[in-house]
Amino acid sequence: MTLIQFEYIIAVDNHRHFGKAAEACFVTQPTLSMQIQKLEDQLGVLIFDRSKQPVMPTDIGKRIIAQARTVISDAKRVSEIVSDEKGDVAGELTIGIIPTLGPYLLPLFINNFIKKYSNVKLKVYELVTEEVIKRLKNETLDLGIIVTPYNDPGLVEKPLFYEEFYGYVSHRSALYDKKELHVDDISDDDIWLLNEGHCFREQVLNLCHTYKDRDSQFKYESGSLEALKKIVDKHGGMTLLPQLATLDLTSNEKNSLRPFIDPKPVREVSIVMHRSYLKRKLVETLHKEILDSIPDYVNVKKNGNVIKWK
Repeated sequence: MTLIQFEYIIAVDNHRHFGKAAEACFVTQPTLSMQIQKLEDQLGVLIFDRSKQPVMPTDIGKRIIAQARTVISDAKRVSEIVSDEKGDVAGELTIGIIPTLGPYLLPLFINNFIKKYSNVKLKVYELVTEEVIKRLKNETLDLGIIVTPYNDPGLVEKPLFYEEFYGYVSHRSALYDKKELHVDDISDDDIWLLNEGHCFREQVLNLCHTYKDRDSQFKYESGSLEALKKIVDKHGGMTLLPQLATLDLTSNEKNSLRPFIDPKPVREVSIVMHRSYLKRKLVETLHKEILDSIPDYVNVKKNGNVIKWK
């Protein structure tokens, strides 16, 4: 058995399709299939049930694939040990970031990072939290930038900062005249929410304990905080925004922004990795660069009421 064969069965497990796995490995499908068949013949077991669509690993196949992931991870760690010894900051880093962070956090650090570390290639994908977790576990992402605590024993969380919640209130709302909001001010009658699957939606619902999904003439949910802001501006009501989403508001938009009274609701933002993560030097470097890019008024230490989402 070879490392190449292990990489092929991991790819099939990730994609659940021989053709897509072959593309990901930059080989032809016959080549990939032949090597997997050769490994199965050598072991005397079937690793995949090819009669199912999508292709599924057999019970023994799941155990073999899990061990293959460990072997490949350990093999890659040899190169990492050498890079660490040399002090190199180089290689490829694949990152998943949630949509309520990506447009606001990335511009703060990405340009300086790629200029400072020209030998690092970054690939960034905007994904909802559960997809980030899924890809971390099948090791198609090196790290995620998500809202925590997630509390998964298979993951490592490195907190970055604590982001306050703000109310974004229509000038037609009774709350517009308030300088600060209390969580009890949030009403299910006029709150606009993100789509299901977004952790920020779940945090808002946890904050608004009395929320009920009411039947109304106009119901709108979006995957975009910017879209929710525009609905508030044109239609009325309110929505909630994380702090970084408020940094580039216009002066008119800032007039609609309301902080919460103490203890302020906040969300914890962290870098998250698989517990056996590689590229530790790169991860540590990225962690430092993000922290250095965060505005001084964003808390890097826990300060406020951290709102859970799961």
